[in-house]
Amino acid sequence: MRYFIKFSYKGTNYHGWQIQPNDISVQSVLTDAMSLVFRFQVELTGAGRTDAGVHAVNMIAHFDLPFYIEDSSKVVYRLNSLLPKDISIESIFEVEDSMHARFSAKSRTYKYYVSTKKSPFDDEFSARITFALDEEKMNEAAKTLFDYIDFTSFSKVHTDVKTNNCKIYHAHWDRQGDYLVFTIKADRFLRNMVRAIVGTLIEVGKGAITVEEFRNIIESKDRCAAGMSVPAKGLFLVDVEY
Repeated sequence: MRYFIKFSYKGTNYHGWQIQPNDISVQSVLTDAMSLVFRFQVELTGAGRTDAGVHAVNMIAHFDLPFYIEDSSKVVYRLNSLLPKDISIESIFEVEDSMHARFSAKSRTYKYYVSTKKSPFDDEFSARITFALDEEKMNEAAKTLFDYIDFTSFSKVHTDVKTNNCKIYHAHWDRQGDYLVFTIKADRFLRNMVRAIVGTLIEVGKGAITVEEFRNIIESKDRCAAGMSVPAKGLFLVDVEY
């Protein structure tokens, strides 16, 4: 029987979602706890791979069991009792055997938080910007993302993916108090893609490049042409749609 598990985590202390040979990951910690609770070696497949230091508000993974979970709420309680404070389980529910956490997902949504005011309370969850940004220009540049599907310029090089094509459905900056929040939704994302897009849009915002130059960067299909990736700590996976 196949189940989906919905959970959240603070990525600060982890080397990303995926199991690493010599580093601690969210997947390894969660797999160990679930295998202990079920007394069965669980194999988890996540909806995506978040990089080291990236957080998730609504992450989904699937796993298979040879038996039925009679009371999922008790399992959630036991898992939350075992897991460290920076990983929290919301729910576990049965799905069709054909459902796949990664391949059945229709879209993923990320948010990136930029702090425009110094605060001792948000350093782990946002990137601090000390210069003025032109939000209108940044949103004008963000709209050009809808005109393309090949985002090689914003991808980490030498990855194992077969294509760098993605369909972006939403990309917009919003002001929320002392924060600038970039929300982006797409059918899939490349490694480091959101952080590279944000870093390059910030270059537009501070006047280092124009909107047209941002478009040229996309068309160049050259990661070296784009801006620096912003820190992982400001990035959150906030939704996965099926």
